[in-house]
Amino acid sequence: MDELLSQFLIEGRDLIADAQAALSTLRDDPSNAAQIDRAFRAVHTLKGSVAIFAMAPAERVLHAAEDLLQRARAANTALTADEIGRLVATIDQVDRWVDEMEAHGALGKDAAGIATGLLDAEAVAEAGTAARPATAMPAWADAMLAREAKLLAQATGPLIAFCYKPDGEAFFRGDDPLSLVASVPELVVLSILPAGDAWPEAEAIDPFACFMRIEGISAASLAEVQAAFRLVPDQIELHPFEIAADNETSAGVLAAATLRVEAARVDALVDGVGELIVSANAFSTIAEQAEAIDPALAVAIRGAQADLQRAVDGLRRSVSAVRLVPLAPTLRRLPRLVREIAADLGKQIEFVLTGERAEVDKQIADGLFEPLLHLVRNAIDHGIEAPAQREAAGKPATGQLALSIARDGEDIVVTLGDDGAGIDPERIRAVAVARGVIGAEAAEGLSEAGTLALIFTPGFSTAETVSDVSGRGVGMDAVRAAIDAIHGRIEIDSRIGAGTRFILRLPANAITTRLLIVRVGQDRYAVPFEQISETVRVGAERLVPVGTGTACVLRDRTVPVLSLAELLGGAEGGALPARLLVTRAGGEPVALRVDGFSERLDAMVRRPTGLLAGMASVAGTAVMGDGGVLLVLNLPELVA
Repeated sequence: MDELLSQFLIEGRDLIADAQAALSTLRDDPSNAAQIDRAFRAVHTLKGSVAIFAMAPAERVLHAAEDLLQRARAANTALTADEIGRLVATIDQVDRWVDEMEAHGALGKDAAGIATGLLDAEAVAEAGTAARPATAMPAWADAMLAREAKLLAQATGPLIAFCYKPDGEAFFRGDDPLSLVASVPELVVLSILPAGDAWPEAEAIDPFACFMRIEGISAASLAEVQAAFRLVPDQIELHPFEIAADNETSAGVLAAATLRVEAARVDALVDGVGELIVSANAFSTIAEQAEAIDPALAVAIRGAQADLQRAVDGLRRSVSAVRLVPLAPTLRRLPRLVREIAADLGKQIEFVLTGERAEVDKQIADGLFEPLLHLVRNAIDHGIEAPAQREAAGKPATGQLALSIARDGEDIVVTLGDDGAGIDPERIRAVAVARGVIGAEAAEGLSEAGTLALIFTPGFSTAETVSDVSGRGVGMDAVRAAIDAIHGRIEIDSRIGAGTRFILRLPANAITTRLLIVRVGQDRYAVPFEQISETVRVGAERLVPVGTGTACVLRDRTVPVLSLAELLGGAEGGALPARLLVTRAGGEPVALRVDGFSERLDAMVRRPTGLLAGMASVAGTAVMGDGGVLLVLNLPELVA
């Protein structure tokens, strides 16, 4: 792909996400000047970007959207619901065209017709005032901004540039140009210049003729500046422009200094950090070996390790920060897709997205969209009822779908909630038993959380028919697999008739994973901390046979106990007191019996390759400080 196009795809989608976020806020608060400005800046910059490529239809519709937003900004008026709707339609269509550029390198043959249709709907009357500014920055304004750059260095927000050219007979009519300009509110800059190229010589000055022009900048609204010059409309030229908080230039935006680096180079840097972490961990083994030979040397080695560890931790945090990206570009398509899916199904959906500016590791951002999209499709198709059903149940005809993102310690919590029909646990049990997913006796013993977790079983579905929206041969097991791949967890909270929430917990940092090393016989394995509920030691009297297995009472609850050795194909060691590692499978706690717990380790987990790639119970591999390679277990798959 062309490098310039690659850069455009990144920046264009960022701008689309920014415009969508602003328009989402404007739906609830159409007079929000800050969000109108935000939408204008995004559309203005996006229009300039698409002009570089063969995207004339996109440039046309963005120019119309820019004019609409500019009129609202200049007049300091609220946008109507119809205007916001047209702006949303424009951004949605430009989003589709950006996807077409990525897929085919050009717009489809119907692009010009689509643009014409959008522009025909843009039935907005032009402002009928002589002082209405052109979109392009005039030469006099450009020159003034360059001349007054120092004075404008601290200015931000929308401003109005004006050029007042009193005619030569102004004094005879009783006009006082200076007094008139002094009445302009919120003056930021004022310059008095000759009407021509230079001031006339002293002997050539006619004291009864006006030979000056006055240029200035005001922070007041366009309407207020126009009111000041209402008596001389033929002698004034106005031009609104924007200086954003990041010191935008007169042309629109002066972007903050940014260095774009290929993802492969950052990944290589991450690999280097991983090697450094392994090397730093190796000092512990060396210090233990030195202890028997020279205790003083061992102390010196541990001191050097501490210094190296601090430096490596600082480097890891810095590299982690480089990999952080906002979720907004990843989620930018969801509002449009919700509208399209709802329209296809004849449903009315209000979609609310909050917290999209939260930053996560790029690996997490890349892996989040597909499972979220499937959850959204299911919520609209199976969760939220049709308008008639909702009204019959005493609900508003319009369904509510909300996606929120928030930081919780070292985790990112993504919550997708709807106010639909909810999930009926009894129906889940019945379908699971009918399809042989679980036995009838086992189904009756499941808690509500365990029952709801059955929907993640491969092949499980309560849908009687497969629709074009959801189903598609991809079940909720694929959602869980995708979340597992980015080291996340998914939970369900549902109430019949009130709706369903899917809660996704994802690590904010994906470079290293905190592992607990466990011993099974003579072997060692690593388990990610996020898969561990607790670790306990119990005596023989607490392990009781239940049917063909073993159980233990933990926190007033009977928990099945499995042997990790047997699950891995070995023999049960039988050491007592038993050491139990408690995890969750299908929403229920399960205890795994191990022979011992070893150290905790922050390590880079590499994806499994070769034969290991086909083993769902192996999440990857990690290198120990002594050079040994650990298998990192995927407990949910192992005990499923």
